[in-house]
Amino acid sequence: MLSFFKKIFGAPKADYEAQKRKLESGDPRALLELAKDSGTNPEILYYLAGKGTPEIRRAVAANKSTPLQAAPLLAEAREDDIRLALAARLLKLLPDLTPDKHSQLYAFTVQALGRLAEDEVLQVRRALTTVLQDYAKAPPAVVNRLARDVEREVSEPILRFCVALSDDDLLDILSAHPAPWAISAIAKRDRVSLPLAHAVIDAGDEEATTALLINTGAVMTEEILQHIVDQAKSRPAWHRPIAVRPELSLDLARQMVGFVDKIVLDVLSSRSDFDAATRDTLQATIKRRLAFVHDGDPHESAEQKAARMAAAGTLTPETISDALAWQEMDFVTAALARLSGLSVEKVRAMIEAGTAKSVVALCWKANMPMRLCIEMQQRGAGILPKDIMYAKGGTDYPLTPDEIKWQLEFFGA
Repeated sequence: MLSFFKKIFGAPKADYEAQKRKLESGDPRALLELAKDSGTNPEILYYLAGKGTPEIRRAVAANKSTPLQAAPLLAEAREDDIRLALAARLLKLLPDLTPDKHSQLYAFTVQALGRLAEDEVLQVRRALTTVLQDYAKAPPAVVNRLARDVEREVSEPILRFCVALSDDDLLDILSAHPAPWAISAIAKRDRVSLPLAHAVIDAGDEEATTALLINTGAVMTEEILQHIVDQAKSRPAWHRPIAVRPELSLDLARQMVGFVDKIVLDVLSSRSDFDAATRDTLQATIKRRLAFVHDGDPHESAEQKAARMAAAGTLTPETISDALAWQEMDFVTAALARLSGLSVEKVRAMIEAGTAKSVVALCWKANMPMRLCIEMQQRGAGILPKDIMYAKGGTDYPLTPDEIKWQLEFFGA
């Protein structure tokens, strides 16, 4: 404790009575000497911090012996350079202060830093950010204020680097719909938790989502990647980052085959973390889906293509899965209409209803396996993961015959 106070207050003090006489003299030169002298008693420095001229207060702010109790007074100074000098000194002392040790001194420091974090002068706030962005034990209230600063050069480094900023604060910032650069800064943090990853994606910013995908410190799940893959067809910048994510499953890789370029296809098919059987399956899917998209006359309608493939015996669940990968919904609708015996209009209505039960009933009517029915719910009807109906017992349809009948009758099928 003694060594700490020596660091703050400096060397042993000169004669207190002599200093008091200088103070009481009111002589400007004598007062300035007291303000600059590291041997001046802390009590006198505290008094000068509140009562001195700007020149004197400037010297007090820079004096290493000025007690931290004076910091809140100096933080209210009208002169910019006084507040800058105070900020520099507080930031230098902060590593020696913790909430558990010297708590009263810590409170004075945090109070002053909190005021400086709201300073109208950008240079003062920027000075705080420069140090606190890399300080793990930075006062949470102070960095929280800096993280919400309207000036990018103040808030962005805190959002990007400061580990003292809590997930709750970051989630609250994201909920306020910040500027795209702020979302990207959060997406680039060394560690992005699962709730934060969800919030970044929900913000709907393409550049921030790209940054999140590239970030190896971001926690991802297959559910999050499914949400991203569903939107990735029109966002080429996402394709390669998705393809190298370790959380990517074979099912998601298959879904990507329909819309990524050859370079990304090569990445998918050569991933070392997929076993040989998985790579063979994926390569077969790639070959089949490329064949599907190049099959037939480019002027052939979806109904004509479905009719031709049905006649040739190639209108299979795999064919419909390929069409879903390419988002060829006109072909999917025509194929299910032909296989179910329903009109194209009724099939389209059952898909666009956006309910799991209507899609399940449609797939049952078309005699599709339950695995394709799940894919139809996800990619054909855009049903949210929490609302998808999965197979019963692994392969069986989850609706009873009466429930399926009711759905078909509701749509006039």
